[in-house]
Amino acid sequence: MKTIKGPAVFLAQFAGSEAPFNSLDGMCKWAADLGYKGIQIPTWESSLIDVEKAAESQTYCDELKGKVASYGLEITELSTHLQGQLVAVNPAYDSMFDGFAPEHVRNNPKARTEWAIDFVKKSGTASGRLGLNAHATFSGALMWHTMYPWPQRPNGLVEMGFKELAKRWLPILNHFDEQGVDVCYEIHPGEDLHDGISYERFLEATGNHKRANILYDPSHYVLQQLDYLTFIDYYHERIRAFHVKDAEFNPTGKQGVYGGYADWKDRAGRFRSLGDGQVDFKGIFSKLTKYECDVWAVMEWECCIKSSGQGAREGAPFIQKHIIEAAERSFDDFAGGDVDEEQLKNILGL
Repeated sequence: MKTIKGPAVFLAQFAGSEAPFNSLDGMCKWAADLGYKGIQIPTWESSLIDVEKAAESQTYCDELKGKVASYGLEITELSTHLQGQLVAVNPAYDSMFDGFAPEHVRNNPKARTEWAIDFVKKSGTASGRLGLNAHATFSGALMWHTMYPWPQRPNGLVEMGFKELAKRWLPILNHFDEQGVDVCYEIHPGEDLHDGISYERFLEATGNHKRANILYDPSHYVLQQLDYLTFIDYYHERIRAFHVKDAEFNPTGKQGVYGGYADWKDRAGRFRSLGDGQVDFKGIFSKLTKYECDVWAVMEWECCIKSSGQGAREGAPFIQKHIIEAAERSFDDFAGGDVDEEQLKNILGL
């Protein structure tokens, strides 16, 4: 079995305009001082990485890796969650998602999509140059506004939607395959890939592409009331990245999964700092270890109650406590040994 790597931290929720969060050096020292061993880098933070340069220059990538390593850290994955979202945007969300795109493609959905596809491809090239084998992203969504079938979805809409989604992603998946890097979709509400069934539909539409894999984040399954442990049983062969994020779901007589448009702190389903929610991390780490999932345990902090500083401080020891040193031999190996056919026949009375 494989021992899960970690602890690591996704820098997206901590990056900012003030030191130490406004530079790669600053964030590396901050993360290392807190006990993290890896960082997942959001590609939209230009103070942390220049993807255009990384896609063109091996020297730049070597220097970037060297800088991170100088703090005793590794890069776990690059993330294109925002750019991946822009690969597929339904017109209903155009104005809200335009802010994720550079100004020169705003108010131009076709150009925005082309830019997003190109950027995610370049991030695949950068990942390859950095020696990474996995990449974190979102699928985007063409059909999410039809998730609850009222009005009724016209026949053929879902099939056409997944066909189009696959059409946009296949060139990206093929490019990542050339780089030897897995595309790991975070299965997430708001995305067309939001649960196991939707992921399977996309997988089928891509011809079961070997690079169309999963970023496993149990918090989004708690909020959907999906069995996140059995999910691992179904899809462990496709889980190539892991966000360690906690959540809780406390339905009332007034609200449930959809939350009544309430603020996060007032919703039945809420993201929490590690250890403050309901996620069975012992069960998760046990299953991922059992199935030999070769992943980094990356903390993603999103909590509507606890401060980010406290969440970051508590995250590394929490993950470290849950990482299982995989057994190198069975506890009952003393009963084993070489196969002795005569002994076996005697035991069986043959």
